[in-house]
Amino acid sequence: MASTRDIRRRIKSVKNTRQITKAMELVAASKMKKAQAAALAGRPYAELMAQMLAALSTRVEDLQHPFLAKREVRTRGIILITSDKGLCGPLNTNVFKLVTDIKTPAKFAVIGRKGAQFIARTKRELLADFPANDRTSFADIKVVAEYMVKQFMEGTVDTVEVIWPRFRNTLLQVPTLMPLLPLSGLQEVLADLRSDAGLSATPTKAADTQMLFEPDAATVIESLLPLYINREVYQHALDAKASEHSARMVAMKTAKDNATKLLGDLTLEYNKARQAGITQEILEIAAAQFAA
Repeated sequence: MASTRDIRRRIKSVKNTRQITKAMELVAASKMKKAQAAALAGRPYAELMAQMLAALSTRVEDLQHPFLAKREVRTRGIILITSDKGLCGPLNTNVFKLVTDIKTPAKFAVIGRKGAQFIARTKRELLADFPANDRTSFADIKVVAEYMVKQFMEGTVDTVEVIWPRFRNTLLQVPTLMPLLPLSGLQEVLADLRSDAGLSATPTKAADTQMLFEPDAATVIESLLPLYINREVYQHALDAKASEHSARMVAMKTAKDNATKLLGDLTLEYNKARQAGITQEILEIAAAQFAA
C-alpha cells in the first residue's frame, strides 16, 4: 500500500486537475452557446441559396459556367476544416479518418492548425493553411474559398470538396465530405440542408412560372455562383466551430467527472492507509507495555 504522503500528493494533483477541467468546461460551454447559435442561424440562408440555384438551373437553358462544367478528375482539391487547439475528444481524429480514406491524388487547403499538422505529418500535399479563429468571420473564410476556386479555375485541382465535422447536436458531430465544384446534385445538397434544419427533405414545389432576369440570366448566375460557394464554406466553418466547442465541453465534463471519481477512490485509500497506520501504532504501544 502506498504511503499516506504519496496519496496526499496524488489527491492534491487530482484536485488541481479537476479545478482546471471544470474551468475549461465552463469556458467551452459559454463559447459553445454562441457558436451553436451562429451555426443554426446560418442554415436557413444556406438553404435558400441552394434552393435558388436549384430553381435557376431548371429554368435557364444552355447554362454555361466554369463552375458547372464537368471535367476529368485527376487531382482533387479539398478544404479540410479542423480546430487550432486540442482537448476536444475524438473530433479531429474522426475527421482525419476521412482524409486517410482518400486514395486518389489530392491537394489540401486547411483551416486549423491540427489539420495542417496532420497533413504535414502524413506527407500529403498542402497548398495553404489558415488559422481557425474563435470568431469565425465571413471575410476570413471568403479568402479560403476564393483561393480554392482560383486553384480550380487554373486547373491545379479538378474538384473542390470540403471535409468538416458537421454539427448535429451537443453530443453528436459527424465527419462529412461534401463536393462543391463542379456544381452538381443541388437537389441532394438542398435535401441535406433541410434535414439539418429538421425539415422535410423535399421542399414544397414552386409554381412552374417563367422568370424574368435583370439585367440577364448570365449575369445573375455569374454573381450567384461565387456567392454560393463562399457561403457554403462559411457555413461549414461555423458548423465546425460549433462542433469543436461542443466536443470540448463534453470532453472536459467527462474529465472533471473522472477526476471526481478518482478523488473519491484516493480519499478512501488514504483513510484506509491512515487507519492502518494508527492501528499499527496502537499495537506497537500495547506490545511495548506488555513487554515492560
